[in-house]
Amino acid sequence: METLPANTALLIVDLQKAIDDPRWSLIGPRNNPQAEANVAALLAAWRRQGRPIVHIRHDSTSPESTYRPGGPGHAFKEEAMPLPGETVIGKRVNSAFVGTGLDDWLRARGIGTLVVAGVITNNSVEATVRMAGNLGYDVHLVADACFTFARLDRSGRLRTAGEVHDLSLANMDGEYAAVVETAAVLGEMSG
Repeated sequence: METLPANTALLIVDLQKAIDDPRWSLIGPRNNPQAEANVAALLAAWRRQGRPIVHIRHDSTSPESTYRPGGPGHAFKEEAMPLPGETVIGKRVNSAFVGTGLDDWLRARGIGTLVVAGVITNNSVEATVRMAGNLGYDVHLVADACFTFARLDRSGRLRTAGEVHDLSLANMDGEYAAVVETAAVLGEMSG
């Protein structure tokens, strides 16, 4: 893994209590049960080194959404709870760059490198990573600090969460981001 600049931002996408609602896993269970612990480890390392952290919070406009403001799922999960002074940016669509000011916030601070973690790999994470890559950011997507859920493909065949996750990562790797693991990121930071 290449050396991360000192101002590399950690971007944590939608890691809110909403993601634990059983509706998400009706078709099948999620993958990467250690993802939250890996996010917590990344957060701890960023905080120790005083690097920039951005918490992306989904503020759904749908009344049925588990992510709607005012609902029990809107709060951040304990492992990803922002500390006072850390940046929280709300979004209403899947990409953290649409209608949020995130790009302006990053550019105003001279940040060109992002490390991305969160949920859902093939939805908000992928939309955010693709847009970041298109905007010219050097993106490192932490595979084991993201997760998703099983889905039915267009023919009705069940695809496990692991399959969905792996294909999403394969779509992004090398074109929009470098897909990495938590240990590699932490090793780079301590080195």
